[in-house]
Amino acid sequence: MKKKVVSFLASGRGSNFRAVVVKIRDGYIPGRPGILVCDREDAGAFAIADEFGMKSYFVDPKAHTDRKSHEEVVVRLLREHQTDLVVAAGYMRLLTPYIIGEFGSAIINVHPALLPAFPGVHAQNQAFDYGVKLSGCTTHFIDEGVDTGPIIMQVAVPVLPADTADSLAARILREEHIILPESVRLFCEGRLSINGRKVLIRE
Repeated sequence: MKKKVVSFLASGRGSNFRAVVVKIRDGYIPGRPGILVCDREDAGAFAIADEFGMKSYFVDPKAHTDRKSHEEVVVRLLREHQTDLVVAAGYMRLLTPYIIGEFGSAIINVHPALLPAFPGVHAQNQAFDYGVKLSGCTTHFIDEGVDTGPIIMQVAVPVLPADTADSLAARILREEHIILPESVRLFCEGRLSINGRKVLIRE
């Protein structure tokens, strides 16, 4: 079976990006690394792409009149590199129906909360401030809502009495580094299918 090309969108330090690329390099994920596209010129993820010999691109949102025209450039780059799966690894821009329509159910996101609770930004802080006893992380396919797409995997992380928002976020991040590569592996093995809101994982 032809290996799927996995490309990445990122805005920050890129730790989830690294977690997936390491598993591709080690052969755990039967895919090939594609490209990295960032919307911030100072994103730490660029250094990781250089480390792994991946092509990377800065597509400046401020250079475009609207979100769709920005995404048209992103999609062109992804298509030029034969991307089969797009992984949003800490990408802080809300995707428009345009790019979602272009890639369908082939965009995976990781979110630092147990969706549908605490969607949007600063989810760890939201959970901590709310006083929940359990938080966690979720991988899901991206749809046109804010963190509303069909859920692939979830892991619960207890909120400890001595926790701060930062210590909770750090423990959630460790679990993100596990379930995001695992979700990408399942996709590349052709084992994920969507039935309504449910993601089925074939044995």
